[in-house]
Amino acid sequence: MTDVDRSDSLMSPIQPEQLDPGAVIAQSLDNQWVPAQLTRKMIEHGRSLDQVGRRRVREVRAEYFRSLINASQVVVNRAYFYNNDAISRDLVEEGESRAAHRRLLASGAIVPFLLNERHPAEEPPAHLHVRREGFSAWQETLAGMSSGDRVRCVRMSWDDSPGDQENRDRTMIRLYQPFTEKVQGLTAKDIDVLAAQVGVAPEEADRFGERLGEVVGFSNSRRVRREQVVRNTLYEEFVTVPGTNVAEGRYDRDKPFAAEIKQLLDLIYNVNLADALGRYPLTPVGSLRRVVLQEAREARASTVGVVQDPEQLLTFLRRQSFAAVQDRLTPQAVNDLTLHDIWRLRQSPVWNSYIEAFGALTAAPETFHEAAGQVFDRYVRLNSEILKLARERRRARAAAWHPVVEVVVTVGAAVFTAVSGSDLWEVAGTVVPLTVSGSLTGSVQLVLRNRLAGRQEQRFAREIATVRLAGEREWAQFHDLVRRLPGYRDEGGPARAGTASTTTQDNEDLPEY
Repeated sequence: MTDVDRSDSLMSPIQPEQLDPGAVIAQSLDNQWVPAQLTRKMIEHGRSLDQVGRRRVREVRAEYFRSLINASQVVVNRAYFYNNDAISRDLVEEGESRAAHRRLLASGAIVPFLLNERHPAEEPPAHLHVRREGFSAWQETLAGMSSGDRVRCVRMSWDDSPGDQENRDRTMIRLYQPFTEKVQGLTAKDIDVLAAQVGVAPEEADRFGERLGEVVGFSNSRRVRREQVVRNTLYEEFVTVPGTNVAEGRYDRDKPFAAEIKQLLDLIYNVNLADALGRYPLTPVGSLRRVVLQEAREARASTVGVVQDPEQLLTFLRRQSFAAVQDRLTPQAVNDLTLHDIWRLRQSPVWNSYIEAFGALTAAPETFHEAAGQVFDRYVRLNSEILKLARERRRARAAAWHPVVEVVVTVGAAVFTAVSGSDLWEVAGTVVPLTVSGSLTGSVQLVLRNRLAGRQEQRFAREIATVRLAGEREWAQFHDLVRRLPGYRDEGGPARAGTASTTTQDNEDLPEY
């Protein structure tokens, strides 16, 4: 009998295919995540992650709560529970927040991802950076779980093979090798497009391309020496100040294009974990979209539908009409709520109805015109429930709210966006030349947000379908159909397409991923 067939007094071990169909990986919980604009300011002024901690944690915490509101299940790298203050603060303080965290763990709403560990409370290897106060609080949180509660923990394999070899092999194949391949593929992209999407000026594109060549060359040299290519190693060489711990987040302004390379490494790192688990990443506002990677890949196995017909793809961008919204208020900041509020919200019939409607849409994306309205209606009701909870916290203020629906279709390196609601209709495209041959892949993302977007407000952004067009002929057909839509405008240039609007070693242990 293997470990996966049993559970101890605390843990229920699961494998990736046992995650909920609606499970997501929240990119903002990455302990190196910083919005692109803030990254540049950190580099310019020589500030570390701790020195911008107050602003950064506020944004991370808003994304953390948003993921728990809008997804049935959130997968979290175990290290983030104790190294990310946006999460660990609920554990450090005894009381209702820690209790709420235990309930979310026990219900399977939060699932720790384990790399080498076989237990969530296991002591990390001595060479890894650990915030001791956070780790002690994490251990105490687990130790205080009620009798009979189980924490679902996901791992590549739980097999009792000698030296945990099966888990090591699967982790290498699903995580470390794809990460290396994505890094080594950077110079195979259209450098001008890539440069524009990460914010490099046209006159600097050649120099940027040369720097990417150095990243790829460094990666190649490690691989031929049979050394693993991991993000921390690349950070040390191309991003962080020499002699500092990567965890401090001191990014070096003397290293060319440190901010842009960091963005690319972070994007690759986070989509790679999502791919390994067969689920989608949640991309925060201002972070690079996957479209930047200019991938020509087969649609990965997932729980969402695959759209291959250009005319069917067009249906997502056609005009939608929605019922008028009476209650035009929303919490000014989602993170004025508490984790206990989030737990209460997830117990409500309104939340369950909302999640059910979204699940039905992703199960049958071809019903978009009928199903999107139901999702929007339940989203509006959910927002009213969130506002009710916020008002119970007297410090939480309400803001004007004009909810709209945004559909984002990416194909190759092009992005098309349609926005409707509040008597508004806009459809625009950011089109770049094709950079790959063969099939073109992408996705359809549904965003529900305030028309007057604020970074701290409640909003929803999720993938609802995978796109796979057979080739250039189908792409041209789709582009022609979109250009005929009333009011369509071509925004030109790839820069806007690059960021979300709104949404590893043969030693005894694998290195920190």
